[in-house]
Amino acid sequence: MTRHLLPLALAAAIAFPAVAGAADTQPPPRIVVSGEGQATVAPDLALLTLSVMREAKTARAALDANNDAMAAVIAAMKSSGIKDRDLQTAGIQINPRYNYTNKPDGSQEAELIAYQVTNTLSVRVRDVDKTGEILDKAVSLGVNQGGGITFTNDNPAATVTEARKKAVADAMAKARTLAEAAGVSIGRVLEITDQNVPPPPMPINAKAFDVQGGSVPVQAGENSYTVQVTVTFELK
Repeated sequence: MTRHLLPLALAAAIAFPAVAGAADTQPPPRIVVSGEGQATVAPDLALLTLSVMREAKTARAALDANNDAMAAVIAAMKSSGIKDRDLQTAGIQINPRYNYTNKPDGSQEAELIAYQVTNTLSVRVRDVDKTGEILDKAVSLGVNQGGGITFTNDNPAATVTEARKKAVADAMAKARTLAEAAGVSIGRVLEITDQNVPPPPMPINAKAFDVQGGSVPVQAGENSYTVQVTVTFELK
């Protein structure tokens, strides 16, 4: 019996339809657009950084003086309605202070003058309207170094959701405009990615406060939350 071998050229032609079938699975035309949405809300939380610095001849004396002053500040915070969970020590520093004098040979002689102890307290004020009053009490009772205030929101989820909806609507509007200009129409959504952009903090330098009588005037303003999305649409 005679066996017939298939020519190589014919073998290649028979395999070709599989390659053509793979080409049929290529993704449909698509368009990728970005959108941005923004929503604002009044702050409901003030973050304070308060520091007490005391100086004395010895580190022990400076620490004791600082402890007394900070204890009074903490007591004032609690009497104003600040809970224990919203009071946190942010750091304690003990530093020697020297006086330097020039010697005839050009060198310097260091003389220990005192020790400085600085205790820093972080405070969360949940009643923003009391921020000025609380700051005024703190300064009156011993806070004597720069700190700051940052106004933020305890739970901005609802505001971020509003911004996210606006971002998606913005992306869809852009996609329709581009598709119409190109003579096509958009189809189903293939992919959505989003990025939540936190609002920049609104710090206020505590050194700038006028603490001569009365509560410190404080304006909380509002926070703006921005969401950016990237949406991929199918084109029809």
